[in-house]
Amino acid sequence: MADLYSRLGVPRNADDATIKTAYRKLAKELHPDRNRDNPKAAARFAEVTAAYDLLTDRDKRAQYDRGEIDEHGNPKMPFGYGAGAAGGAGGFRRGHPGQGGASFEFGGEGVDFGDIFEGLFGGRGGRAGAAGPGGGFGGGFRQRAAAKGADVSYRLAVPFEEAAALKPQRITLASGKTIDLKITADAVSGTPMRLAGQGDEGPGGRGDAIVTIEVKPHRFFRRDGDDVRIDLPIRLDEAVKGARVKVPTVEGAVMLNIPEGANSGKVLRLKDRGFHRKDGTRGYQYVTLMVDIPPDDPALRQFVESWEADHARNPRAALGV
Repeated sequence: MADLYSRLGVPRNADDATIKTAYRKLAKELHPDRNRDNPKAAARFAEVTAAYDLLTDRDKRAQYDRGEIDEHGNPKMPFGYGAGAAGGAGGFRRGHPGQGGASFEFGGEGVDFGDIFEGLFGGRGGRAGAAGPGGGFGGGFRQRAAAKGADVSYRLAVPFEEAAALKPQRITLASGKTIDLKITADAVSGTPMRLAGQGDEGPGGRGDAIVTIEVKPHRFFRRDGDDVRIDLPIRLDEAVKGARVKVPTVEGAVMLNIPEGANSGKVLRLKDRGFHRKDGTRGYQYVTLMVDIPPDDPALRQFVESWEADHARNPRAALGV
C-alpha cells in the first residue's frame, strides 16, 4: 500500500498548504459525482481523503512519520507482531484466533507466551493493572484499536445566495439526527467537510460524515471564482441622463449610481458582495449594464426619426467596418 505522501503526490516535508492544494486537485478529479461509472475513482477518493485527514492533523502526522501508527491511524505492533509467517531464527508468527494467550514460533520452536504472562502477572496474557498502561508484556505488546464504523458521504445542494453568504444549513443525517451545519469558504470551493462521529456505528465508535457542498445555479447571478456577475437592464433615459437604481445582490438589494451616457456593456463594481474567501475577505459583484429598448414605442420611434444629431457618426469605425 502506498504511503500517505505518495497517495497525495507530495514530498514527506510538504507543508500544510502544499498538502491542501494537492488534495483539492485530486478530490475534484476523483469525486464520485464525476466518476459514477468508475468505482476505482471512488476508492481513490476515499484513500486521498483519509490521507489528507491524517496528514493535516499535526499530532497524528508526527506519529505516522515516526512509524508509530499506520495509514489508517492505528497503532503499529512492535517487533513485527502480526507481520506474517516466521522466517529465520528471529521470526514471529501470530497464533490462531480464539486461543488463550498468544502462541508464536521462535527459531522453529513453539512458545506459548500466555503461560509466561500468567506466571509473571497472575493471568493469561497479563492484565493492564499488572502490566501497566500499555497492557501485555511490560507494555511491549499493544492491542490494535477497534475499527471505527464506516464514513458516510453526503452531497448538500445549497442555494446560490446562501452559499455566497455562508449561511448555516440544516441537514438530516442517515441516523435521523438533524444538525445546523456551519459551512466554510473551503467547503463552498469544493473541499469536503468532515463531521467527526457522525458516520456509521462500529466496534471502535462511529465513523465520520463527509459532506460535499454543491452550489445551486441562479436564474440571474453567475459565479466567477470568488466574484458574482449580473446583467442589469436599464432604461434609455437612465443611460442618457444617469440615475440611481436598485440592483440585487446575494444579500439583498442596494442602490447603484448609473453614470451619464452609460452604454450597454459598461461594468460597475460592488465591493464585498461576492463569495467569501479563505482569508476572510470577499469577492466583488460585477454589474454589466444593458440598455433596454422597448420593441414598440411610437414616441421613441418618432424621436429617433426626427433626431438630427451627428448622423454621420459611425460607432463601428474602430472595428474597421
